[in-house]
Amino acid sequence: MPLKIGVIGLFRGLGPASVFAHHQDCELYAVADHNLDKAQAAAQEFDVPNAYSSFEELLDSDCEAIYIATPLPLHAEQSIACLEAGKHVLGEVPAVYNIEEAQALVAAVKASPAKYSFAENMSYFPWVQTYRQIVEAGELGEIIYAEAEYVHPYEEGMVRQADGAGGKKGELAWRASMPPIYYCTHDLGPIIQMCHDRCVTAVGMHTGNRRRPDIGCIDMEVGLFKTANDVTLKLLCSFSVAKQPPHHWFTIYGTEGQIESSRFGTVTTASPHRLYREKYDKLGGPMIFDCDTNHPGAPPEALTGGHGSSEYFMVDDFVQSITNDTDPPIDVYAGLDMTLPGICAHMSAEAGSEPVAVPDPREW
Repeated sequence: MPLKIGVIGLFRGLGPASVFAHHQDCELYAVADHNLDKAQAAAQEFDVPNAYSSFEELLDSDCEAIYIATPLPLHAEQSIACLEAGKHVLGEVPAVYNIEEAQALVAAVKASPAKYSFAENMSYFPWVQTYRQIVEAGELGEIIYAEAEYVHPYEEGMVRQADGAGGKKGELAWRASMPPIYYCTHDLGPIIQMCHDRCVTAVGMHTGNRRRPDIGCIDMEVGLFKTANDVTLKLLCSFSVAKQPPHHWFTIYGTEGQIESSRFGTVTTASPHRLYREKYDKLGGPMIFDCDTNHPGAPPEALTGGHGSSEYFMVDDFVQSITNDTDPPIDVYAGLDMTLPGICAHMSAEAGSEPVAVPDPREW
């Protein structure tokens, strides 16, 4: 029998809803959004039998798994409610808003027969997976330093609630008060995955609010991290800055080489990429290459969700973990390893950049 899927939050969730609707092992059974018109339009588009205006209605439905794409302040509360109801969760990033929510989420996962998986789509970008293959193959030697940026000017999203938490046009939305470094998951997550590592110490700094005093958001925020394997990481996040186009940017240094993306490719390709390997010095410098937005050989339905084909494979991994009763692709501990360093970096920034220990959720 197809897995009955519910999706809540049809601003971010509309793309993944399309993937679920086209997945051979799923039935998109219900969609929900604070804006009922939006939910009904999605239900009509994807031939979904149920459209709701509240999370509570979705939770009470017969869906077996829920994709949570609501605003960040709701992620932990709704994930926990799903787990307590015995419904599997694929939860958007970041996983939680504070350490107390993280502790509650871990407790809910331990107590529930349902699975929790973290929806970090960057882990499925083809170029990120190429980097992971290079790092894991030892082509750069031992990793000693990495740096990444997620710069995505989005002031309009700070003053209009467009993704399901209510509010009137012109009011400040949740993004206005979110510390930018909370969203380090997109870049930190793939880096610690490819290094099989986790952050243990965080130091943060931010620029304050100088670009948009009318909004009050922090312009730019930096986290400096030390990992369990003694790697130094630096992450920059900004959603209010005079820069275009938006970008993800990685540079990773090893004892025998270095790889780096471009700040001026598309977000999903970050091309061109440069790979330098010391043992190939005679070839005359770094190798320059591009990566496709889509995975080679991806089925046609993989292109329905956005972000290239990445979200199809993210969804498919989640579905297969349920149908085959295997571990979630990015479980609650890995998801919190990607989320908690940003929270701790902001705590550090607010405390004069004093180092803050990053808790290990496996110890709770």
